[in-house]
Amino acid sequence: MDSDLDIARRATIRPIEEVADTLGLARSDLILQGPAIAKVSWDRLKEAGNEEQGFLILVTSVNPTPFGEGKTVTTIGLNQGLNRRGHNATCVIREPSMGPVFGIKGGAAGGGFSQVLPMEEINLHFTGDLHAVTMAHNLCSAMLDNHLHRGNTLDLDLNRILWPRVIDMNDRSLREVTIGLGGKANGIVRTDRFDITAASEVMAILVLSKDYADLRARLGRIAIGVSRSGGLVTADDLGCAGAMALLLRNALLPNLVQTLEGDPAFIHGGPFANIAHGNSSIIADSLALSCADYVVTEAGFGADMGAEKALQIKAEAAGKVPDCVVINVTVRSMKLHGDGFSTGGGKRPPVEELEAENVDATRAGAASNLRRHVRNLSDTGIPVIVSINRFASDTDAEIAAIREEAVAAGARDVVLFEGHAKGGTGAGELADAVVAACAAHDGAGRPYSPIVEPGLPADQTILRVATNVYGAHTVDFSPQAHKTLESLREWGLDTLPVCMAKTQYSFSHEPTALGSPTGFTMPIRELRLNSGAGFIVAICGSMMTMPGLPIRPAAMDMDMDEDGRLTGVFS
Repeated sequence: MDSDLDIARRATIRPIEEVADTLGLARSDLILQGPAIAKVSWDRLKEAGNEEQGFLILVTSVNPTPFGEGKTVTTIGLNQGLNRRGHNATCVIREPSMGPVFGIKGGAAGGGFSQVLPMEEINLHFTGDLHAVTMAHNLCSAMLDNHLHRGNTLDLDLNRILWPRVIDMNDRSLREVTIGLGGKANGIVRTDRFDITAASEVMAILVLSKDYADLRARLGRIAIGVSRSGGLVTADDLGCAGAMALLLRNALLPNLVQTLEGDPAFIHGGPFANIAHGNSSIIADSLALSCADYVVTEAGFGADMGAEKALQIKAEAAGKVPDCVVINVTVRSMKLHGDGFSTGGGKRPPVEELEAENVDATRAGAASNLRRHVRNLSDTGIPVIVSINRFASDTDAEIAAIREEAVAAGARDVVLFEGHAKGGTGAGELADAVVAACAAHDGAGRPYSPIVEPGLPADQTILRVATNVYGAHTVDFSPQAHKTLESLREWGLDTLPVCMAKTQYSFSHEPTALGSPTGFTMPIRELRLNSGAGFIVAICGSMMTMPGLPIRPAAMDMDMDEDGRLTGVFS
């Protein structure tokens, strides 16, 4: 099969005005960013909340593996499949971060015949939203250190500065830095850190804000540090929130592109799901739901990460719970979680081993990893569909094993998906299952049981997620985390939702613990307050909020020819 880039370059890209028209968006609703990309105007966004809302479908996955499970492909393919079945549908996905693009993951625009276009622009800078987040965040950082240099009239405790710096690149050397060296003119000497932009609280605020007023208010509530008297000091206290909002003015507007088959697709926001809350923006969802009967959105990494946060953080902020959940799974991922490869979980096995039939390992993986994901989500009352992303080497017996285990775990339906090879026609079965699931609950007052009741103290929320979702026996708070809990109680902020930051590769904090580990203790190393975004981040185990590059970064295989065409990219 041709590379993703080759397939994308052969596609006929429709003028973005034609794509917008299928959603009822006029030319006057668009701010063109070129012939195939547009932002939707603020005047049009203000109308979205007053219009009839469609069905929201959340696509998630089993724990990711080195092979790739095709979650974004499933999201885009389902959008195409719904449209090929005659429905009015669109999708909302996250924007790629430069860190993974040039690191280990490569592009994030789907693949095969289920892609969004123009994929080269989408994967490289796009409309500059992530750069705007980086600049807004670092403006606050610069003003903070300038304030300290100019006399610190807010009486900030230098040992309790909460605000880091960010950069949109994997750079492990910036995880801990010393700033202000070189003399008094260079500012106060202190220890600082860099996070990746996708983990920035500003990114979280961008995707959780409902409008400009909400964005501005949330930015103002950012806690930049603690005063020597023990009170929180905010971005409004520092006087920088207004300028930060200006930098995000255009970034708040969702981006409209198209699928390989010319269907509308929105791309907006880019928080990671392992170290942030891993979902696209509320404002893009609201717009899409006002324009389409079916909106497919994607939660990052496995259902224990992105989907849990979509329900606990995003849905609460948006006031909208998904009408249906699709769990994406592959035979090879179940083989891995069923201990079916000689290389274990860290490396790809030889191709012949990867593609050889192994029904026992497939069933074992599905009986552990998949069943827990299905059970966790079906217990909420939301209908769950398992979508098997089929590869050519998958056998009927392996697929049957997954199907049986998924049904036993409580899945409403189990279907095959072949969107990578066939585009929308390969997603027809999934599209039909989603429509049926939504119709079965339309107007029926479907009960919804949250994974954790809103308003619980943070330590209880963390314990519930760790034991009920991950399978842990208990949690262990470090002395530093205990101290932060005490401060949160003093500030009256200990009942905010919690965003768990842990490895995506396992239910536990150990990436090599495959299947469905139980009985372990989940270590909570650190708690971070994101008061503007409205949640607390719990850092589990050795999880880092600044990733590093792999032994061979994807950037080493990228280049450009004499005509400016990209080579060796997103293959």
